[in-house]
Amino acid sequence: MSVSVDDLRKFDSRREFFIGIDSDGCVFDTMEVKHKECFCPAFINHFELQAAAKYGREIWEFVNLYSKSRGINRFKAVLEALDLAASRPEVTRRGVTVPRLKGLRDWVSRESKLGNPTLKAELERTGDEDLKHVYAWSLDVNEAVEKIVRGVAPFPNVTESLTAMGEKADVVVVSQTPGEALEREWKEHRLSGYARLICGQEVGTKSEHLQLTTADRYGRDHLLMLGDAPGDLKAARAVDALFYPIIPGREEESWARLLEEGLDRFFSLKYAGSYEKELLEDFERALPATPPWEHAN
Repeated sequence: MSVSVDDLRKFDSRREFFIGIDSDGCVFDTMEVKHKECFCPAFINHFELQAAAKYGREIWEFVNLYSKSRGINRFKAVLEALDLAASRPEVTRRGVTVPRLKGLRDWVSRESKLGNPTLKAELERTGDEDLKHVYAWSLDVNEAVEKIVRGVAPFPNVTESLTAMGEKADVVVVSQTPGEALEREWKEHRLSGYARLICGQEVGTKSEHLQLTTADRYGRDHLLMLGDAPGDLKAARAVDALFYPIIPGREEESWARLLEEGLDRFFSLKYAGSYEKELLEDFERALPATPPWEHAN
């Protein structure tokens, strides 16, 4: 059943602690297959980047997988990727005209619930050609995800960790993935029973998810967010929550450490300070801010 903003506002605490968890790339190893097989091919096709496909792929993967923008909302990712494409001489030399998409830029700047339902409503209201273009791309992405992404099990130690969390914490999925896909994936692997709510892009940003579900409900150092991207850390800090990184490329190690020591430290109020600082420094080193092709030039 779809989650509404009202469900978040009415969320009631049942445990002493709260843990928010991202899904793609954090619980499930789905980031690679989704972006390389679903998002990126549609990006190259819809935005006429075929003549510079090599660079389009490199850019899309950097923005969404291998940089500090990892985990960014899909519509913001389109703009960031197109801006990088427009700045690359290799793309220009191949005669590619990179679209500016002013209509999308304007919409993203004023809308917080960046999902297909709000995009469709805005398109119907304005008839904007840029939004029409992006909406078609987004629908193609969802169709590809539904067709291609299946059988991707959670990382080792996820189920055991969720079981341990549920003994003392209210667990909520905090994601920018469409809610339908989240619910399908969590049900497919029998994980949905571990989460009180499964929140997708339709009910706001990750920060909004956390703000609405935790406000005035939990004590200091009783909030923890798990994620694999800097945006997850930013969302955690927006509600003064602690953060546990699932480090890209070292996901199994991260989940094992959480189960072996991280959760115990959190529940015993020994997580904040030097322990979290060490984890965050490791996380910071894992994702660059500058594209590798800029170093090569």
